[in-house]
Amino acid sequence: MPATTGIQLTAWEVGLWALLLMCAVAFTVNAVRKGVIHGAPDGGHLALEGPIGHRDRDLLKEPDATFWNIFAGLVVVVPAVVIPALASPAVGLLMLFLGIAAAVAAFAVGRKLEQRRQNRSGFTEAAARHDALLARWQRYELDPAKGIDFPGMSDVNIPQTAALVRALQEAQRCRLTAGADYARAVEQLEVAMAEAEAAAGVSAP
Repeated sequence: MPATTGIQLTAWEVGLWALLLMCAVAFTVNAVRKGVIHGAPDGGHLALEGPIGHRDRDLLKEPDATFWNIFAGLVVVVPAVVIPALASPAVGLLMLFLGIAAAVAAFAVGRKLEQRRQNRSGFTEAAARHDALLARWQRYELDPAKGIDFPGMSDVNIPQTAALVRALQEAQRCRLTAGADYARAVEQLEVAMAEAEAAAGVSAP
């Protein structure tokens, strides 16, 4: 029995809603997955949250990005399910199943691509060097004695420290982005770290 809401959808309109739904779900799942990776301790991202000032934390991580990505996805996902459901409950149920299938597929494909990227030659070595640099930088943020002895390591008004912050951001972005030159970003981070330490008066190890 047809619905009495007055909403009528042709086959191509249903197809368009289905396409929009699957794209929005895939986008949202990918955004959430990347947000989780960014926030995971083993992703090296928590080390970027030291007390370097609100402006510079924003350079390293936008705390509301995941929320707004989810919100943007839901703006499309909800109408793409509700509107066809008003025209036909069966079509609405189909849309729900398509959304779930798109979410599962997006997660599985994203995870496989991430594993493939991490298994590339040289990634593991670059990641180990990156983690060591993050730990080295974190000491200046978390050790009060080092913070007093070398305040320049947290002062982004110093050009070398500002360059270090940008290099930290770039290395983290390359670590999480397929096709990025991660090894080169880590090398640039090493150079930026050494220059910032020299400008702050840190003795060479």
